[in-house]
Amino acid sequence: MLISMTADTAEALCAVLPKDRFSQADDAHLQEPRGRYHGQAGLLARPRSTEEVARLVRAAADLRVPIVPYGGGTGLVGGQVAEEGPVPLILSLEKMVSLRGVFPDENVLVADAGVILADVQAAANEANRLFPLSLASEGSARIGGTLSTNAGGTGVLRYGNARDLCLGIEAVLPNGDIFNGLSRLRKDNTGYDLRHLLIGAEGTLGIITAAALKLFPRPTATGTALLQVASPAAALSLLAVARDHMGDTVSAFELISAQGFAFLAETLPQVRNPWDRTPAWCVLIEVGMSGGQDPATALEQLFEAAVGADLVQDGMIAQNSQQAADFWAIRETIPEANRRIGSVSSHDISVPLGALADFIAEVDRRIAGLGAFRINCFGHVGDGNLHYNVFPMPGKSRADHDDQRSDIKRTVHDLVHEMGGSVSAEHGVGRLKVGDLERYGDPTKLAAMRAIKTALDPHGIMNPGAVLRSQAL
Repeated sequence: MLISMTADTAEALCAVLPKDRFSQADDAHLQEPRGRYHGQAGLLARPRSTEEVARLVRAAADLRVPIVPYGGGTGLVGGQVAEEGPVPLILSLEKMVSLRGVFPDENVLVADAGVILADVQAAANEANRLFPLSLASEGSARIGGTLSTNAGGTGVLRYGNARDLCLGIEAVLPNGDIFNGLSRLRKDNTGYDLRHLLIGAEGTLGIITAAALKLFPRPTATGTALLQVASPAAALSLLAVARDHMGDTVSAFELISAQGFAFLAETLPQVRNPWDRTPAWCVLIEVGMSGGQDPATALEQLFEAAVGADLVQDGMIAQNSQQAADFWAIRETIPEANRRIGSVSSHDISVPLGALADFIAEVDRRIAGLGAFRINCFGHVGDGNLHYNVFPMPGKSRADHDDQRSDIKRTVHDLVHEMGGSVSAEHGVGRLKVGDLERYGDPTKLAAMRAIKTALDPHGIMNPGAVLRSQAL
């Protein structure tokens, strides 16, 4: 049975490491970005090495004190805060920020889990390499958290999710043992792959302390365009044409709706709308090429082919890096505009590409049956991941619709499930979607997950209540 942090247990944990590793948890470590969860004030630990993490975990296991691992705090499903249950030890990786090695010839970078994602990108760039994981929160998200949640982002279409960009990890298991899996190998068929078990586990099976990450050659030239399409169906047809013309050089394909531009105008007017008349839908496409290929020419040819196929009505191809940055600023600030408006219910979902257009049409119809709302549907349409967010009408607030939030969420997620999709495409399960996992998850998979959790964490100390509902032990 787990016990809450008390003065006695705090004193016992503080005896494990130097005193300067500990403090009382502050508000920065007790809140999550959407403000739906607030953690319990307890002891905050900031270890500086894997060995120190191991000593802390071992002591917490002996005391039966729960641990909530903490990366950059950018998660959107409440996985980094525990507002119920025994008061936990919050274990932050923010002091573990060493770059352990960069190996350009191997296309590998090894970093502590506390290194900020943007700093990994910068280190790769200094070595004339690319680390392609890109998120709106990359200035504060940390590598350990991005792997623990198997973060997605804008580059998944070409490079894959976080797990696809990781060769090996080092981690501390729930009993305090260190898993030395920090391999730079690309082939290693020696039994169960614990790396992939821990990636995406959201700190429920252990704490990732370091990772060996894949790097890629930097494209020598990049092109960016905004193309106006009549509908999501046209956007998907455009994606097929783009891949036919440019193959795997297409690195991003983002769908943006008119509502996204409207929210930017309302909350962040400094973000310039490049359209004279805002289209109902447009696509932001980026291509990265090497070997003397010219992205601008390729995008011009794509535009001509798409216009000829009646897929695109208008478009703009960035003429320089500033214009490309301005295009991307639109996409990257839409989540902040959403936050300022305040959604009634937000959904990170995926459906098969072939069902995506039908999903948008049908879910719009079903939400309209629940009342008058504004819908901001946008996201990484190239990999089937949409952020389908429901907002109050002007003059209303999300608090006015609190009694409808669960019905809206159920409506969206039921349709996702009907269409063979996932109710968590890239944000994870955390605490927000535990019930969704139980409702929509495969029972055999859930039973296997519980068996794994029990085997590795028999006392249930690791991030209890995240991913799987806490059970009395």
